[in-house]
Amino acid sequence: HLGVSLAAMVHAAAITSQLTYACDTHYPWQKEDIIKGERFQFLDGALPVPDAPGLGVEVDEEKLMAAHETYLKVGIAERNDVREMKRYDPTWKPKRPRW
Repeated sequence: HLGVSLAAMVHAAAITSQLTYACDTHYPWQKEDIIKGERFQFLDGALPVPDAPGLGVEVDEEKLMAAHETYLKVGIAERNDVREMKRYDPTWKPKRPRW
């Protein structure tokens, strides 16, 4: 997640009264974001819902351009979770969920 998608998820979770589980995010492990101001801060495992207009965040155009340049330099055009998991555990095999 970047701050924009995380803000959207926080808003969606806040209005979903039947939500009975915690939402998942990789945001705490990311070092950079493309929103103006400070990164989101988790408080006791939760995020307060932003109260500014819209999603409550503004995109920092310079940070967005820097992230785009990094994306172009890295050259990864598709996600491969199996390859990434095998970097840490070469014996790991994907399993389909039982549901």
